[in-house]
Amino acid sequence: MRFAHDSERLFAELLDYYEVLWEYEPVEFVLAWGPDGQPTSAFRPDFYLTQHDLFLELTTLRQELVTVKNRKLRQMAQLYPEVRVRVLYRRDVFSLLGKYLPEATARLAG
Repeated sequence: MRFAHDSERLFAELLDYYEVLWEYEPVEFVLAWGPDGQPTSAFRPDFYLTQHDLFLELTTLRQELVTVKNRKLRQMAQLYPEVRVRVLYRRDVFSLLGKYLPEATARLAG
């Protein structure tokens, strides 16, 4: 499977190791529509944990992208209040990988 970033691949390995069922970017949520009814903005969370009915978004890149993602998450909460989404920031991802899959942080840093 192809992932957008190595942190996503390593996080998937962590989920697999602990036998957490997941899907990668399975759903795109439309956030805005144009006058013609076509989507103009959307958000596709990175992981869906099927047994927990929970979407996870990993944010490990530049701060300006974090700001955009946070805005999209606020929009999503307004439009889809029944959908559970959690953001894992860079420090969260590195902490989890370091604690539960220690060799992963070295691979990510290298």
